[in-house]
Amino acid sequence: MPSPTQDREHDIVVFGATGFVGRLTAAYLAQAAPADMRVALGGRSRDKLARTRAELGGRAEGWPLVVADSSDAAAMAAMAQSTRVVATTVGPYFRYGLPLAAACAAAGTHYADLTGEILFMRRTIDADHATARASGARIVHTCGFDSIPSDLGVLALHEHARAHDLGDLEATTYVMVRSRGGISGGTVDSLRGQLDEGRRDPAARRLMADPYGLSPDRAAEPQLGPERDPLGIVHDDALGGWLAPFAMGTINTRVVRRSNALQQFAYGRQLRYRELMLTGGLPLGPVAAAGVAGGLVATMAGLSFGPTRRVLDHVLPDPGEGPSEKTRERGYFHTDIHTTTSSGARLVCEIRADGDPGYKATAVMLGESALALATDQDELPDIAGVLTPATAMGGVLTERLRRAGHRYDVRVQD
Repeated sequence: MPSPTQDREHDIVVFGATGFVGRLTAAYLAQAAPADMRVALGGRSRDKLARTRAELGGRAEGWPLVVADSSDAAAMAAMAQSTRVVATTVGPYFRYGLPLAAACAAAGTHYADLTGEILFMRRTIDADHATARASGARIVHTCGFDSIPSDLGVLALHEHARAHDLGDLEATTYVMVRSRGGISGGTVDSLRGQLDEGRRDPAARRLMADPYGLSPDRAAEPQLGPERDPLGIVHDDALGGWLAPFAMGTINTRVVRRSNALQQFAYGRQLRYRELMLTGGLPLGPVAAAGVAGGLVATMAGLSFGPTRRVLDHVLPDPGEGPSEKTRERGYFHTDIHTTTSSGARLVCEIRADGDPGYKATAVMLGESALALATDQDELPDIAGVLTPATAMGGVLTERLRRAGHRYDVRVQD
């Protein structure tokens, strides 16, 4: 497989470095990257980039600045050609990210982002996958809380089952056990954009509702019956009691299914995957589950309707906003992914990380993704194109995250 040339000016460009999550990612790289790693900060304003670099201090004081506007295709091409990896936090990606993804695919430059936008991912798959395969570029979406825990957790279950001859994965459920953290303003803005596109375009609306909307070959997917995302509450003692739909499941489930298909259905052709949020047992569990489910429906409906959207816009965070350092440090997430294999074995992957999931933990995930793409070329899966974290980086990224303090532990359930 072709690989990006090694004689680039930079190893990693953090594009969007003056934004909230971009700055956190740059700060993480300043602490975690090897001393000889050539990191640059990218964005529209040289003055803001210079202020960010000064605020980061330490190793970042010598980092170069790359001034480029996401709407300028020539500037995106020049930036892509200057570096081996771009880690971008500039969203909403459907609005701002298409020129950069295309430029990286053409230049053979690896790319990682934080998108949770199905329409953007589908567009880059259709437009850039063949180009990236030819150039050797790995275009890797969802390198944050969407969707690394889901994607790498299912991969870890598959690898354990294969190593112990336990068969294929079948019924598999991600359960958000507990978490503490806020919602990102960028995530809210992306959701607004997706809803607007769906309202304008029936085809976009159908794509977002399709459980296999990111499939490399929709016709080749197994016929497993309805796999719509859960909308109501669920009771399952094996999963801990009462559960509600998990807000990010509409993205993560499609990413996991794409990972399976890109690996020629290595997880199994009977994989049924869903994501839920645990609310507990009686007496409050079902009440809380109903509240979460109702709240998700109400929020989606509210953002789809002009008058209520204006009200919600005063409550929900704006792009670029984020919690205080104290709040970020106090955050965490605990997730269990349960599966039953074709041999009847029951496994669970326990995933744990400290830090606000959408901010501190996500900065670690994106930072380690960029480092894996920049430094672990010989160990990564031999694949290029528009990929997922599991297919682009696989267990290499899992091990990096473990060394960074995240847990991915697989065990057999009794």
